[in-house]
Amino acid sequence: MARYAYQSMNAAGKMVRGSMEAANLPDLELRLKRMELDLIDCKLQGQKAFRQRRGKVSRKDLINFCFYMEQLSGAGVPMLEGLADLRDSMDNPRFRGVVADLIENIEGGAQLSEAMNRHPHIFDKTFTSLVAAGEQSAEITEVFKNLADNLKWQDELASQTRKVLMYPAFVGTIVLGVTIFLMIFLVPQLTGFIKSMGQDLPFHTRALIFVSNVFINYWYAVLATPVLIFIGIKLLLHNSAEARYKAAGYKLRIPLIGPILYKIILARFATFFALLYASGITILDCIRLCEEIVANEVVANGLRRARQAISDGQGVTAAFQSIEIFPPLVIRMLKVGEATGSMDTALRNVSYFYNREIKEMIEKVQSLIEPVMTVILGLILGWIMLSVLGPIYDTISKVKV
Repeated sequence: MARYAYQSMNAAGKMVRGSMEAANLPDLELRLKRMELDLIDCKLQGQKAFRQRRGKVSRKDLINFCFYMEQLSGAGVPMLEGLADLRDSMDNPRFRGVVADLIENIEGGAQLSEAMNRHPHIFDKTFTSLVAAGEQSAEITEVFKNLADNLKWQDELASQTRKVLMYPAFVGTIVLGVTIFLMIFLVPQLTGFIKSMGQDLPFHTRALIFVSNVFINYWYAVLATPVLIFIGIKLLLHNSAEARYKAAGYKLRIPLIGPILYKIILARFATFFALLYASGITILDCIRLCEEIVANEVVANGLRRARQAISDGQGVTAAFQSIEIFPPLVIRMLKVGEATGSMDTALRNVSYFYNREIKEMIEKVQSLIEPVMTVILGLILGWIMLSVLGPIYDTISKVKV
């Protein structure tokens, strides 16, 4: 509930000011009418207002929303009553305000999908298109069930992707921290002793001393360089479509990680295409919506070309085969789906296959990361030990007893 500061008028025409908690503006008006007051003006008050403007709607919130709407619509509860119950039971102030706005727009004569279109950052085009298809086909319960299942799948997929990225990032940070410690604190003490021997130093020892001096004298540059590179890349990708396209291609070619990302994109495409097609959306609209879902410029561009080829009269399978992005399995399943009229079933099989492959590949990558990081740390330590102990050993071997 948000707190509103309001100005109202009573039956005698006298101005009445105050503050009151309410779920939204219509709720505030209703509460004031019960007090025989007519609302004139109001504004959100204090921290509650800030939270309502700046809160975040998570995927978990959307899953709960879809599950709740599936249960209520399946039980025959009217849409407005179901949304009102959902609004009153929500903990997230941002989403509670969104649901209140949905109620207000539906009361004004809008369809649920039309009301959702007012909040594109929460309900994307795919979400609202599926709801609109459910409204037209009177299968809104099935649509919300499919949306809930799909959001759960996305949540699991995101969790698996984080497993691939977070572990090497964590271990890499540790390796970097150990390297910085050795270069700034340990190496200078040992190299000071080596220099005092007065002998010619080998190349790898001079390289170690040089790197150590860089860390000591320009530590701020060492720390700032990765940050500046990251910011520069982000700005370049934001301002250049060509750079975004090339970066999307490079992502798919990264050793170990690239094939996993590629299969995640294929699984996402197959899952959403099947879901959209099963809801009665046309193939061209399915492809258009999938262009935004795949989140990769190379694949999205390929889908655009396939959509254009289909618009020009080419078959679905031939159009996808001509763009040379999708592997034979996807093409084969599209061919089967096109021949049998069960495109959604065929693509669900593709999604199932790639989901299984993704899990297996993630497990393999995770099993490889630890030994690779251990080898890298071992090479760094070996270089330091060889550079330090090598000259000491040479000096001792020259001593005549």
